[in-house]
Amino acid sequence: MSRWLCAIEGCMVGFEDVESLLAHQRDDHEGHTCEICGERVPAGFFAIRHAFEEHTRAEYVRHYDGDSDAIRWREQILASVGEQLTAAE
Repeated sequence: MSRWLCAIEGCMVGFEDVESLLAHQRDDHEGHTCEICGERVPAGFFAIRHAFEEHTRAEYVRHYDGDSDAIRWREQILASVGEQLTAAE
C-alpha cells in the first residue's frame, strides 16, 4: 500500500515516498492561484505551504472560507511532509 496519496481534486494516486508525491503535484496537476495575493504556485502541498508561510491564518480563513478544522488539517500535512523531507536529507 502506498504511504502518500495525492488528494488534489480526488486524484488519489499513491506514492511510496513524499518526493515522488511532490513531483507529481508539481508536474501533473494545474497550478493554483492564491486567492489572497494572486501568486501562481503548484497545487497541493506547495499551495498550502505558500498560504501558511506567506499569509496569516486569518487571511486564509477569510479568502478560502476556511475554519479551524481546515487549518489544523493543512498544518498536519505541512508537518508530515516537512518531517519526511527533513528525514530524507
